[in-house]
Amino acid sequence: MEVRAVTKYIHMTPQKMRLVADLVRGADVTTALDLLKFTPKAAAQAVRGTLASAVANAEENYGLAPDDLYVSTIMVDEGPTQRRFRAGARGRAKPILKRSSHLTVIVAEKEA
Repeated sequence: MEVRAVTKYIHMTPQKMRLVADLVRGADVTTALDLLKFTPKAAAQAVRGTLASAVANAEENYGLAPDDLYVSTIMVDEGPTQRRFRAGARGRAKPILKRSSHLTVIVAEKEA
């Protein structure tokens, strides 16, 4: 059985989020949560919250034990980009792109 949790419009670039997502892909849920707790990247907090939400969904909705779960899929997709500009020399405008991400975490039961 697979259970998912999605967080949208995270104000962080997908590239930075994917660095953290690659750490926990395929790991046990308890190991992944501990690893994310001590990862010094800002994206670790968002990934940890979404992973905790997926585990809570599995417990509450399907009665699954957290010890039997692992991170089967974790995807970081690109969200909408806010476009801003900063004044440049000679009256030019320099673009600033404020990127966002959508995070999807799917946990599944280990095969016995």
